[in-house]
Amino acid sequence: MMYTIIDVETTGKSNRITEISIFKYNGTKVIDEFTSVVNPEIEIPDYITSLTGIDYAMVANAPTFKEISKQVLAITTDAIFVAHNVNFDFNVIRGEFNRLKIPFRRKKLCTVRLSRKLLPGHKSYSLGKLCTALDIALVDRHRARGDAEATVSLFQLLQQQKDAAATFEKFLKATSRQATLPAHLPDEVFDTIPEAAGIYYFRNKKGTIIYVGKAKNLKKRVLSHFYDKKQKELDLCRETTHIDTELSGSELVALLMEDAAIKKHFPQYNVASKRNPKSYGIFTYTDRNGVIHFATNVLKLCPDYLQVFYNQRDAILYLEKICVAFELCPKYCNLQQLNLHCNHYKIDTCKGICRQTESVALYNSRVRLAISQIKATAKNNVIKKPGRSTDEEAFVLIKNGIYQGYGFITKEEQLTNEEQLESYLIREKDSIDVQCILKKELIATYSS
Repeated sequence: MMYTIIDVETTGKSNRITEISIFKYNGTKVIDEFTSVVNPEIEIPDYITSLTGIDYAMVANAPTFKEISKQVLAITTDAIFVAHNVNFDFNVIRGEFNRLKIPFRRKKLCTVRLSRKLLPGHKSYSLGKLCTALDIALVDRHRARGDAEATVSLFQLLQQQKDAAATFEKFLKATSRQATLPAHLPDEVFDTIPEAAGIYYFRNKKGTIIYVGKAKNLKKRVLSHFYDKKQKELDLCRETTHIDTELSGSELVALLMEDAAIKKHFPQYNVASKRNPKSYGIFTYTDRNGVIHFATNVLKLCPDYLQVFYNQRDAILYLEKICVAFELCPKYCNLQQLNLHCNHYKIDTCKGICRQTESVALYNSRVRLAISQIKATAKNNVIKKPGRSTDEEAFVLIKNGIYQGYGFITKEEQLTNEEQLESYLIREKDSIDVQCILKKELIATYSS
């Protein structure tokens, strides 16, 4: 069996190759080598130069990948592609071939995953630390030839381990996940992921949450990340060392859990739902003359708010509609503040309360009708969903039109009032993202 043991150095984020080293290995000895610096045709960031020592001056007169592509194809043909964290090197090289419209497919073996299986118990499986622990010479760390040569020595050591042949064969099977799972993610972590609805957390080696997602089938969704070849997914998978999960029982609760987790942890690979915009409330107060006013303010400053909005403009537009519908005064609806009497540019429904030509009692009677209508539209709602097990139910609580949170309760529990339900509630914040999730659910419920 023939192997090509490979390492590449790249420009970092854009992952253009700056150096490549390939050792052709027949299972016993190295029979060929190809090593070259490569002109990436883009700038090399300073932090990459400080890591590898490769700057643009060093590669300016080097061949481009297009110019060495035939040599790379020739040496890797009919050979198994081997690398330490193989998905990174393989996908970088395949990306270069994709730019040239040349297909690149090879069987793969990852020396990180092989080492985890055949050399268990090491604290770290990074190439540098593993070579130090195993007394493997590693010269010119973070240069392609030095890293590739060390990987050859590691591969030879792996061949000598008990059950090596069977392990290699198992890893090379088309049905094996070994070339798909992130290099630093242990098999047993992935194997424990349930095939049920919930959310999942990708963590890096420091334990930091770097991505949160939701799924109807957690195992299937997590696996899909490892097959995705977008650069963001490749970077995410390369950093992932552990995955935690939480069951939700349903997709709706999973969506709500995901939104809350993203806003709490702000994972670096999540883009959507990080926003936590200000909420605005509509409330009322009575002035010293007994006139009831409508007003709007940031929600946390609103006493006994009647309705919630996620931008101030929507709150004002809503008040305009209320003002017109119930023939109220724009000045007393927080639509004008500086003028002594109302003179709104488009609302002329005031019957004279601001000029003392309408009685307070008559005006307030219409305000109370408006308040009643607002409260009627902001209804309480309990959405029931399947729980995390057969003897459990989930619920989502909406109170006065505001999302309160979700909870889980056993089917045996007998509840007689709302206070008992709230004792099982996991309280969460309302937001425009949550309202979009709930709106879709309520529309689907009412239309079915």
